Amino acid sequence: MSILQRVPWQLLWVALALVWGSSFLWMKVALEALHPMQLSTLRVVVAAATLLLLAVALRQPLPRDGRTWALLAVCSFFLTALPFTAFVVAETRISSGLAAIGNAVTPIATVLFALLLLPSDRPTPRKLTAVGVGFVGVVLVAEPWASEGAPDLVGFLIALAGGVSYGIGWTLNRRLLAGTEVPGLAHPTALMLTGAPMTIAALLVWSAIEGWPPLAPVATEQLLPALGAVAVLGVVGTGVAYILQFEVVRSVGPTISATVTYFIPVVAVGLGFLVLHERLGAWQLIGAAVVIGAGLLIQGRRARKPQAAPAA
Repeated sequence: MSILQRVPWQLLWVALALVWGSSFLWMKVALEALHPMQLSTLRVVVAAATLLLLAVALRQPLPRDGRTWALLAVCSFFLTALPFTAFVVAETRISSGLAAIGNAVTPIATVLFALLLLPSDRPTPRKLTAVGVGFVGVVLVAEPWASEGAPDLVGFLIALAGGVSYGIGWTLNRRLLAGTEVPGLAHPTALMLTGAPMTIAALLVWSAIEGWPPLAPVATEQLLPALGAVAVLGVVGTGVAYILQFEVVRSVGPTISATVTYFIPVVAVGLGFLVLHERLGAWQLIGAAVVIGAGLLIQGRRARKPQAAPAA
């Protein structure tokens, strides 16, 4: 940690944007050999193990009372199990860049559900305008008026569900854990530890329906890159990323740190174009810009409470 403290926060911020933005590429790579439920389960389990080891190494105590763990489990469903599954299922139908655009609705969904679930959050012209602008951006991305060439609507809606899930999760996190101290690395560690049994249970149910394993055997040359992608998602995309984020928050505060959210789709779309040769239509690019603009509109004033930016 002392080494990171000597690194300019701008470099850590860029690294964080690259790590989280590239997660959509790694999901696409892993799906070449793994079933979506296998991928989401492995990702959460690897992330939980990574964060637990980091918490032990850094002597970060975890919560001790059952009530806190139960509340964290509720939040974890919306912050780990549901979105991680939604994004990988979405990427079986749409491009990685389009899935990342779905992730970009998180700040808008957070504002909307905060207005619904948090009495202290009052509707302001800025917030209402941002929600409206974000909705317009989503419609532009979906391109419902096009009879041909439009993205797979079901796949995009599933990706949107992942982004909305983050918004619900962070809102519940503020409401349910208000006054409960879960400091530093203990918070994401507890979220992953409670999310792992959920994804394992979902995998078992899915396998009972489809048969075990839920995917036909694949060649070793396909499986090894897929498992490598899962390792990157769990170790780097979660463990290392949270450490980078904590350092950026420590250096410049949560408001600037949260702006990394708006560059995740930019990185994902760029990598999808360069590595996977994905192409997005003009309306998808315009809609993505509108959605990101709505998020920036929300971020226009100083955030009141520090929150971790959602990991993809």
